[in-house]
Amino acid sequence: MNEKFIKELYKDIITEGIDHYRDSLENNNSKDAIVRCWISALELYEQLSSEQRGKMLDFAEIVMIDTISCVFGILDGISTLGDGKWEFDVKINGVDTEDELQDTFLEYVEDSLYI
Repeated sequence: MNEKFIKELYKDIITEGIDHYRDSLENNNSKDAIVRCWISALELYEQLSSEQRGKMLDFAEIVMIDTISCVFGILDGISTLGDGKWEFDVKINGVDTEDELQDTFLEYVEDSLYI
């Protein structure tokens, strides 16, 4: 169950997310933006070569992967959040994830992305 969830999550959040960011960066300009961090990203993107733009999106993918991994670590009880007094009981379709979300996610990333 965890593996199927992880694959769908990766596709929906990371793969489609990167496609969304690429499209947004290509089809917007910093003069029309109103959010500070989006203005900065657009200004940077506009100054980059095609190769550098790809590398920027690769970095965004790393940030997305790390963020999801950190959240799963917290839900699995491996990492602490704040004072560390949070307890989670995570289930997918009624089945306990057995505190394996982070490991399953990182295994999928390793199998899918590493050269």
